[in-house]
Amino acid sequence: MTKKPEPAFAHLGKASKLPDEPDRKILDRAPNPHEDVNYVTRFVTPEFTSVCPMTGQPDFAHLVIDYVPDGWIVESKSLKLYLLSFRNHGAFHEDCTLRIAKDLVATIKPRWLRIGGYWYPRGGIPIDVFWQTGPVPENVWLPDQGVAPYRGRG
Repeated sequence: MTKKPEPAFAHLGKASKLPDEPDRKILDRAPNPHEDVNYVTRFVTPEFTSVCPMTGQPDFAHLVIDYVPDGWIVESKSLKLYLLSFRNHGAFHEDCTLRIAKDLVATIKPRWLRIGGYWYPRGGIPIDVFWQTGPVPENVWLPDQGVAPYRGRG
């Protein structure tokens, strides 16, 4: 089934201003060139930042997003700008992680998506947040996310 291309990209090939908050995002999508097969696309963001909604102190995470596209793929520059829009956004780790996943699901409607949010310690406790849309589709090779549990300096 051939889909019509989306309207012109908001960011790709253009100078783009960083959104100052996630609500002002524009996540672009493009038709999946291999809609006939299941394959995994992975995005890794080892330097994701947001701020604590209570103290305003910075929070840091290593995010791993895996998805099996259906009709659409996410355009990576728009995803990068969207993720950077959290830099001054106050939200708890769980909210940031799940919001990113849900925004991606709403935009690209994948066959399957999972996110691992590996948050660096604040107050001595690392917080890891995991979510996926359901079971992994059949015949999909899904590698481990490759992020070791937090061990401190030991």
